[in-house]
Amino acid sequence: MARILVLNGPNLNLLGTREPSVYGSDTLATIIGRLESAAQRRGASIVAFQSNAEHELIAQVQAAKGAGIDAIIVNAGALTHTSVALRDAFAGVGLPFYEVHISNVYAREAFRHHSYLSAVAAGVIVGCGPIGYELALEAALRRLGSAG
Repeated sequence: MARILVLNGPNLNLLGTREPSVYGSDTLATIIGRLESAAQRRGASIVAFQSNAEHELIAQVQAAKGAGIDAIIVNAGALTHTSVALRDAFAGVGLPFYEVHISNVYAREAFRHHSYLSAVAAGVIVGCGPIGYELALEAALRRLGSAG
């Protein structure tokens, strides 16, 4: 059974109330619930973690391989555009990961156009709304040979 770690960074705990015109009205719990259902239908499992603290996300990435995680889905929020340390953690662990952004970061402020993660990610899904998480799950499972 494939195990997928789903990491969510700063301010994603505010989904549902934070700028609904940009991020929609789904809460993070709703998004994770749909993702868990989709994973279960495919014989996979989800381990979800959200933090507003960069070091906690890095610790999750570093512990992933030892915890039997096969791939990671990450919405690092603003850390996408600022964290070399998070990028280095992903590169150091070597697990395939998929970067997800609910909004189209390229249609927003210029500082959001650069990602430190994209160059080392297995895939990037941008601007598809919350379904982007499910698209990333599908991509991860196909890469792992676990699509059912």
